Amino acid sequence: MTLSPPDIRRARPGDENALALIGAATFLESYAGVVDGAAIVRHCAERHSPAVYAAALASADEALWLAEMAPGAAPAGYLHMTAPDLPVPTGPDDIEIKRIYALSRLHGTGLGRRLLEAGLAHARAAGKRAVFLGVYRGNARALAFYGKMGFEAVGEREFDVGGRTYSDWVMAREA
Repeated sequence: MTLSPPDIRRARPGDENALALIGAATFLESYAGVVDGAAIVRHCAERHSPAVYAAALASADEALWLAEMAPGAAPAGYLHMTAPDLPVPTGPDDIEIKRIYALSRLHGTGLGRRLLEAGLAHARAAGKRAVFLGVYRGNARALAFYGKMGFEAVGEREFDVGGRTYSDWVMAREA
């Protein structure tokens, strides 16, 4: 069975439950067996709750896009952009991809590229100069994707997942 490409739209208030579901599901899918199970559960409870996404949707400084298998159907992925909060030099003309997640069965379908292109278009329209992101050093698939999309490592950061620390690359490219 061939999957139809997911629809991508700007997320809006009322989407917080779908965003929380896809956020926790894709985090679990990506890091089960890499990150301690209790840390995954704690991380998802703290960072992928509907309340966290409701606050992001209400913020003028954050922008989210939701990928759905069909309009109003099951969530398949999302992109979350915000002001940079990274341990590298950034300024008001920069923006951070906080998360870009897609269900693993959709990897290689172009969904990640489409989500990223929506975010880059948003960054350019907002007059942003550079786009930053953090990515787990052990996530070879994501590192290859970001490299193909023009991102380069510009620094490092430590990232807390449920009370445990992991090492990320900070990457950037022009908007």
